[in-house]
Formats: sequence, C-alpha cells, structure tokens
Amino acid sequence: MLSSTTLAVIIFVAAYALIISEKVHRTIVGIFGAMLMILCGIISQETAIHHIDFNTLGLLMGMMIIVNITSETGLFNFLAIWAAKKVKARPIALLVALSALTMICSALLDNVTTVLLTVPITFSITAQLKVDVKPYLIAQILSSNIGGTATLIGDPPNIMIGSAVGLNFMDFIANLTGVSIVIFLVVQALLILLYGKELKTQPELQEKVMRLNAKSQISDVKLLKKCLFVIFVTISLFVMHGALGLETATAALTGAGLLLLITFTRNEPMIAKVLSKVEWLAIFFFAGLFVLVGALVETGVIEMLAAEAIKLTHGDVTATAVLILWMSAIASAFIDNIPFVATLIPLIQDMGQMGLTNLDPLWWSLALGACLGGNGTLIGASANVVVASMATQRGRQISFLGFMKVAFPVMVLTIIMANIYVWLRYL
Repeated sequence: MLSSTTLAVIIFVAAYALIISEKVHRTIVGIFGAMLMILCGIISQETAIHHIDFNTLGLLMGMMIIVNITSETGLFNFLAIWAAKKVKARPIALLVALSALTMICSALLDNVTTVLLTVPITFSITAQLKVDVKPYLIAQILSSNIGGTATLIGDPPNIMIGSAVGLNFMDFIANLTGVSIVIFLVVQALLILLYGKELKTQPELQEKVMRLNAKSQISDVKLLKKCLFVIFVTISLFVMHGALGLETATAALTGAGLLLLITFTRNEPMIAKVLSKVEWLAIFFFAGLFVLVGALVETGVIEMLAAEAIKLTHGDVTATAVLILWMSAIASAFIDNIPFVATLIPLIQDMGQMGLTNLDPLWWSLALGACLGGNGTLIGASANVVVASMATQRGRQISFLGFMKVAFPVMVLTIIMANIYVWLRYL
C-alpha cells in the first residue's frame, strides 16, 4: 500500500507532466488533480479549501472586473496609440517602452493587475503594426516579475517576508530596487538580441499608426471618468492596505463592487457581460494548483526538501544564502512561490535560534530567488498564467515549452546576477 506522501508526489508529478505536455488543458488538470488529492484521502476538503489562497483569487477577480469595465471606454486603445506614437511606432523601441511601463507598474501595484492592464494594449498595437505579439507578451511577463521583485508590495513573497521579519517599504527599496533595475536592463538587451531581427514592420503601417488620432479612441468619456476615479481609489487602497489592516483582495473587490454600483446599477445584461469576461480558466487553475501544492505541504514534502537542503550547508551563512537563492528560484519556477516561501520563513527563523547571527543575506536571497524564479516557466507566477490565459482567449497560444525555452535561461542569468549582488553586498 502506498503512503499518502508517495501518492501525493505521484499525483503532483503526473499533474505537472500533463500541464507540460499540453495534452489536457491546464485548468482541467488543476481541478482533477486537486480532486484526486481529496478522493485519495491525502488532504481533506476542509484543509484543501484552507490552502486555496482566496486573497490571490479575490485580487485577480476584482482587478479583472475593473479592467473589463474600463476596456468598454476605449482607454486601452488610446494608450496603445499614444505609446506607439511616442516611440514613432518602431517595433523594438515599442518592446522596451511596454516592458518599462510593465516593470514600473508591477513595482507600484502588483504584477497581476499590471498585466491585466497592459496586455490588451499590447494586442491592440501589435495588430496595428502587423508584428508578432508573442515577443511582447514574453517581455511583459519577464518585466512584471522583475518589477515585482523591486518593492514590498510588488510580489506576495515580499509581503510575506516583510511582515514576518518586520522589514518596511523603504528597506525593500534600499536593498532590492537597484539590483532589479540592473537586471531589467540586461534582460531588455537580451530580448532585443533575441527578437530584434523578427520585429519589423512596413513604413506605411508606421505612418498609418502615426496618423491615428489617440483621443478619438475614447468612446465613453462619462464612463471613463468613473473608471479613473475607481482605479485611483483602488490604487490608494493598495498603497495603504498595510496601514489599514486590509488584504489586497479587499482593495480590489471594493473597487470592483464600487465600479459596478456606479456604472451598471440595474443593467443585468452588462453585469453578465462584464462577469463573463473574467478569466475563469485562470481562476480555476489557480484554485486547483493551490490544493495540489497544499497536499505537498500537508504531507511534509516541501518541509522535508527544505530541511534536507539546509542540512547540506552545515550552517555556513554564505553557503546557506547561495542555496536559498538557487533553491527558491528553481522551486518557484515549478511550484507556486507562496507556499514555498511560507515554509522557508520559519526554517530561516529557526536557523537564527541555532546560532546564525546575520540573517539579512538569507532574507534578501529568499526574496530575490522566489520573485525572479517565477520567470522560469509559464506556471511560475500568477502573472504568467494570466497572460497565457488572455493570449489563448485572443487566439494566440503561448506553449509551456516554447515559453520555457526563452524564459528559463533568462531566469538562470538573472539569478547569477542576484547571486553576485548578494555576495558583494552582504557576504
């Protein structure tokens, strides 16, 4: 008879093999894999529900509703044309401009909200220039995770580390923003080398884009004013959520509820239309993934792996920092980084009680590894899954292996850079 731990690992590996093979849609794999964990008695239904991160799902749903209503105003087409005209509709310059916009927004909001706002712009503008949208989407996924690394509020692992250790917003700016900017610039140079030759358009298409009137894209000024007001309120709640004792999902769903209230008060067809455009495939995939990883947490697999890895270093700070950086990066590429970081925080705190005095290098290594590691595969971070889901809805498939071929080597390079930074600054 197989033990529950062995069974959990078998189901988890089989689920990942199916996701990578793309023989079955990842949402179906997520839901069925989660149900198998419950049916086999590895995890109870109550515990499974406890492992679903409703803060992440609520944040996703709230921002999707806000973005869906805002898209009715023509704002995204306006921004697309404005951005294209600023860089004279040159495809390579546009790649850098959209990536920079994504990085800055990801540092100040969170990376999922950012890609929900920028991906519709990207589709609109690449269609006008008749260039392949995929390099732009890949660049935005990479930029969103690099931007999320830079601040306390950019990525959930940073929020978890900050609250566990008592690090504030300025600590993250001082320790992670500079290195994130350097990593971003290097990644942009790589992407230009990789895609520069394919990103070509016709001069007449550039001329056509330059002649477009951005302002004429705004179809409903009254609705736009309401949307901008609600976006301002929501961003303010994001910035202050810690001080107010609110979760980010509360901020996003408050904004979504307020916008529905002041726009489509009794208009049932419009409410149904907005809700039907929520990326439900991504939402259900996440729910299943949280349960799959939760089963590994409950059976002690993640804790066992982390404890074994830390035993290897014999308590040496330099070796432990390097191990945490690489272990969290590789793990975060394949499993959700939230439960992984949740497991490592108490382990690092235990090491402090065992006599390690300087834990700073370990915390910054964990933050850099968990956030940048999300770039390794299509399921490494929430933003990646959302972009892939939005691309599929628009008829453009980003394959798991196609993305990994580009992104995994880039992720490894960024971790090498992070490793040099941690070693020079802290060790």
